[in-house]
Amino acid sequence: MDTRQLRHFVAVAETLHFGRAAERLGMTQPPLSQSIRALEAGLGKALFARTRRSVALTPFGEAFLPHVRAALAGVEGLRVTAEALRGGAAGRLALSFVSTADYSVLPALVQGFRARYPGVELALTEMTSDMQIAALIEGKGHAGIVIPHGDDPLPQALSYRRLLAEPLVVAAPESWVAEGRLPEGPRLSPEAVIDKPLIVFPRRAAPLFHDLVTGFYTARGVRPQVAQHAIQMQTIISLVSAGMGLALVPRSLKNLARAGVVYRDLDGTAPVLETGIAWRRADETPTLRNFLALVEEGAVVAKGDASG
Repeated sequence: MDTRQLRHFVAVAETLHFGRAAERLGMTQPPLSQSIRALEAGLGKALFARTRRSVALTPFGEAFLPHVRAALAGVEGLRVTAEALRGGAAGRLALSFVSTADYSVLPALVQGFRARYPGVELALTEMTSDMQIAALIEGKGHAGIVIPHGDDPLPQALSYRRLLAEPLVVAAPESWVAEGRLPEGPRLSPEAVIDKPLIVFPRRAAPLFHDLVTGFYTARGVRPQVAQHAIQMQTIISLVSAGMGLALVPRSLKNLARAGVVYRDLDGTAPVLETGIAWRRADETPTLRNFLALVEEGAVVAKGDASG
């Protein structure tokens, strides 16, 4: 049994005439008759009751017909699916991201990609930059939104494109303002910040981010008073809310409204954090190709102030 025989059967069942069915199929009647007989032999049951003047479906043929139509529709569907997979309109895209991206580039990336490719399964995983890079090198996932390692280049097997550069702002306990430990107003001087307990990412998880924050202190001749390390931005903000210390966070974190936390810009030149996307150079997955093309088109606009 093959799809050719099944199509022959449907044509005869719909016309109940071998000559007209053969004409519809673009073939002559003898090979069509042979095909139907071969199908019946394979099934061990007659599909048609034939006389010299008429052709009619047998009860078995009548019961078999809807199943054959469904099977042929499934085969046609496979062709459509294959075309969608080949073009990246279907399939899977595994995207990892640092926690800071959840409040900046990630929402726009997801929204833009889903709008254009609704048939693609988008698998999202939150991971630190070091874990993402290791996973990509091992062939896991398709792309990652990472904080690059400063002057330390990514492995040659990976490509990288900057998505966003944004200044750091201060996230501080609201209670500190009420207590007079921080001045009121929309901006803070570095001097009002550097003598306070600090909550920061551990260096192993985000070397550039960690160095960017601690460098703000060392540039002013001060060793930061690290009160706590945390690898999730939500955790850092929760600890700030609890009054354990302040944190220097990307400006897009202002989108994370949290009771007990105030955000203040820094006077002068604030440190700038870069976020970008990394992927394997050799990865030719169609869904990844479409995702990168979407980014290159500039179709993705990050929340908050950004450049690049």
